[in-house]
Amino acid sequence: MNSDNKAIQAVLADDEAAILDGWLTEAGAAEPGARRAVQTEAAELLRLLREALADGADTAGLASPAWAHVRQSLEAMSRSRAARGQSAGDTSVFVLALKKPLFPLLQARLGSDPAALSTTLWSVTALVDKLAQHTVTTFQQAREDIIRRQQEELIELSTPVIKLWDGVLAVPMIGILDSNRTQVVMETLLQKIVETESGLAIIDITGVPTVDTLVAQHLLKTVTAIRLMGADCIISGIRPQIAQTIVHLGIDLKDITTKATLADALALALTRTGWRITRGAA
Repeated sequence: MNSDNKAIQAVLADDEAAILDGWLTEAGAAEPGARRAVQTEAAELLRLLREALADGADTAGLASPAWAHVRQSLEAMSRSRAARGQSAGDTSVFVLALKKPLFPLLQARLGSDPAALSTTLWSVTALVDKLAQHTVTTFQQAREDIIRRQQEELIELSTPVIKLWDGVLAVPMIGILDSNRTQVVMETLLQKIVETESGLAIIDITGVPTVDTLVAQHLLKTVTAIRLMGADCIISGIRPQIAQTIVHLGIDLKDITTKATLADALALALTRTGWRITRGAA
């Protein structure tokens, strides 16, 4: 253990109560209710810091196995505070508040050796800064995971596969059609075709605001995949402005059956599958 680690570890061991009290006070947890909420996690982090330093963990970085338990504690703290509605900055400020009680205790212990005090204070500063940064990184990763899951869930919700009739499925598209969404639609639709043994799928683009070359390519890929499964496809929702755009772009949809409305597509699908709908008496 180097001299810096030894001094920090000694302060954490000998003055744990004073450090914990000063830390919570500096972090704004002076009220009994607020103090109880964070005292346990703060005390646990101090214990893990003391153990890591006693095992010779280097204060220059947190990547080594010796810091594994400390990293896990910081990650749990960050997730817990995020669940309580706090931000990454709130957690970072809380960790940085640990400097306030440590500095005077180290000064009292090493005041007679200015060189040792200087290097130890620098080590503490670097260590606590890295602890705070790790909480920010953890928070950002957790938030990105949440956003990614929400995006995936929204894509699934915005592209449901509906069984309209025996052998007839429909996918109402709403919003922008991009590569990721097309892939989800294709996978979901093909799986549903297998599950329901449907022979015809209707892709309704009434809710798609614009159709450009990229959107058309996505549609063509989906239709091709459906046909490879032995089913056929009808595209509905071809509004006048979309029809003009397709013509101007020179997109070839002549091999694909298109209809202006979902009702027209359903009527054609029923005819193709051998159904005849008649109006009964009122």
